[in-house]
Amino acid sequence: MNEDILINITPQETRVALILQGAVQELHIERTLTRGLAGNVYSGKVVRVLPGMQSAFIDIGLERAAFLHVADIWEARPHDGSQNSPPTPIEKILFDGQVLTVQVIKDPIGTKGARLSTQISIAGRMLVYLPQDSHIGISQKIEKEADREALRARLQSLLPEDEKGGYIVRTQAEEASDSDIAADIEYLRKTWAAISHGARTKPATTLLHQDLSLAQRVLRDFVHDETATIQVDSRENHLNLQEFGKTYTPSVLPRLQHYTGERPLFDLYGVEEEILRALGRRVDLKSGGYLIVDQTEAMTTIDVNTGGFVGGRNFADTIFKTNLEAAHAIARQLRLRNLGGIIILDFIDMENTEHRNAVLLELKKTLSRDRTKVSVSGFSALGLVEMTRKRTRESLAHILCEPCPACNGKGQVKTSRTICYEILRELLREAKQFNPREFRILASQEVVDLFLEEESQHLAMLGDFIGKKISLQVETAYHQEQYDVILM
Repeated sequence: MNEDILINITPQETRVALILQGAVQELHIERTLTRGLAGNVYSGKVVRVLPGMQSAFIDIGLERAAFLHVADIWEARPHDGSQNSPPTPIEKILFDGQVLTVQVIKDPIGTKGARLSTQISIAGRMLVYLPQDSHIGISQKIEKEADREALRARLQSLLPEDEKGGYIVRTQAEEASDSDIAADIEYLRKTWAAISHGARTKPATTLLHQDLSLAQRVLRDFVHDETATIQVDSRENHLNLQEFGKTYTPSVLPRLQHYTGERPLFDLYGVEEEILRALGRRVDLKSGGYLIVDQTEAMTTIDVNTGGFVGGRNFADTIFKTNLEAAHAIARQLRLRNLGGIIILDFIDMENTEHRNAVLLELKKTLSRDRTKVSVSGFSALGLVEMTRKRTRESLAHILCEPCPACNGKGQVKTSRTICYEILRELLREAKQFNPREFRILASQEVVDLFLEEESQHLAMLGDFIGKKISLQVETAYHQEQYDVILM
């Protein structure tokens, strides 16, 4: 199955869409002002050591201090092969004001600061360089032991004699030539030399190394054998990517194209409409069924419904077919929306054990395409499927949206009638404390209309009871829950 990669670049942001069989499978967005920090290397300064949590806060020049746990401190780990030995306590390694070289392993998410490690890793096209380690590891995706050993021996034969660092061999190295791997080694060593020099000569909280841009990472990480084209809609950036590709990803260059059509690239492939749909709660299935996706702070829930689908020989068959289709749609929505953390799937109840097993198998099969780590457990006693998806960056909704100012993210607002009754109670409270000439109610059009019509009798009764004039004023800028009671 051929896959197309679309890259839409403007000065303010880069957007990447992965298209398979005409449908958008993944969306990646990187904004110039809020570019991801994962992979960046900083000269950090210890702000505070917390022995009770075996952690420390590190200032790397961001708005919030970053977080370093003892498990992510290279110096704290036992390096004598004793895996079960406890790490050295953090208070014996770090002290307030200490300057150390750190790398961001997790972007700041929500109210949490960036997570750091003192073990630096620099990713190349074929290899990941671990300058503080001496171990050579092989990607777990290369399963045959003979292939793993052959790659290990091949890499060792290409390493310089003075090499003290370690490497992880990526899957791309299987098809790479010796010259490509040697070039990758040279690039990684040069990058580490520049980082080391900066750490010695630059002040604390300085950025020493920045990871590749989203467009460059596409060429390095996203392209595979099934990638047909990589289309870029910016001439200048197409040239920049060509230069980058010549150095690091020459095999990708024949598929790199400059899109010059009149219609915007994302409009041509229907990506803009897909983004709008990916921000909604409801996802319609071709069969007539639908998903309801609810994203909360703690977890994401996805509910499957039959909707208008009544096909099939019997009801059990209808449910089974809807759940099978939903399994495909769920896997795609997780990638599209970049949902992470705990995810609860509520498929339509199936009494047939074979049907349940088939749906679970289909779900795992479709999730196997995901480049993000996914773990799926079976059906629980309540008929729910629990799964986790590694949270590596903000979800699509968090990047593009913010909580509604009217409902503050609740997803619902009080009715006009509820607000009317709140105002009546407020008037009664104010009348007991103050003695104004008149009360004026400032509220939205909907609330004022209700006071003038269905609630006019209740307002008049209250006015008679407190013995004061009550006037109404529409404030067009007020949302439905917003009001003020003015003492005149």
